[in-house]
Amino acid sequence: MTDSGQHSTPAARPLWSYFFPVIPSVVFLIGVLPTVGVVYALHVYVHYFSLSTLWHFIALPFVLYGGAVFLFLTELFITGGIIRVCRIMYQPGTYEYSFRNWNTVKWTLVCVLYTPFRKFLEIFPLGRIKVSYFRLLGMKIGKHSLVGGVIKDPCLTEFGENVTMGEYAIIYGHIHNMQYETIVMDRIRVGNNCVIGAGAIIMPGVVLEDDVVVAAGALVPKGQVLSKGKIYGGVPVKELARTTTK
Repeated sequence: MTDSGQHSTPAARPLWSYFFPVIPSVVFLIGVLPTVGVVYALHVYVHYFSLSTLWHFIALPFVLYGGAVFLFLTELFITGGIIRVCRIMYQPGTYEYSFRNWNTVKWTLVCVLYTPFRKFLEIFPLGRIKVSYFRLLGMKIGKHSLVGGVIKDPCLTEFGENVTMGEYAIIYGHIHNMQYETIVMDRIRVGNNCVIGAGAIIMPGVVLEDDVVVAAGALVPKGQVLSKGKIYGGVPVKELARTTTK
């Protein structure tokens, strides 16, 4: 509201932003090309899709399943590779939630390209493939760490060594505030030998020092630091015990 009691006029949306939905479509189409090439080779050189023998029909479910897996993996690493090569990674800060802010644009683009595959990765635990994909997206992951649950913002998330993240746990690197039309982004750092229980929620700016255990279903509020060697639980979290005695 201005001093005269009238609403201020919002700034015009950039012209290029109207073409934004085309970008993910183009990237996904690029990811389809290797599968199309394999299908073409099978058709031209092997004549498989003529289905001229009983064995062709018997093998068909396996071929279709293998093709679906191959398509998923190529889409996974082509989209991740484009994000990595083009450095489409946003930085901590508070930004205007609009196409006029470049960090917000990068966050939106990563969400569009990453979210469909994140859903699949929640269903199919792919182990090392999942870790490699997160690293492509900018997440730092130490040795022998298990990344379960949901990582909303890989480029803002860091895991040390021997970290265990349970199923249905969620780590957020951003918070929307639609009242002020802003988006707040901050890093999350998880130290070595930490355990994040199933269903726990960790908000932006949280730091887990080494040897911290977050109980199942706990909520760690924005910006909280959990001290080394302690167990935390509750909503919001509070210290429950020490993990080690010295």
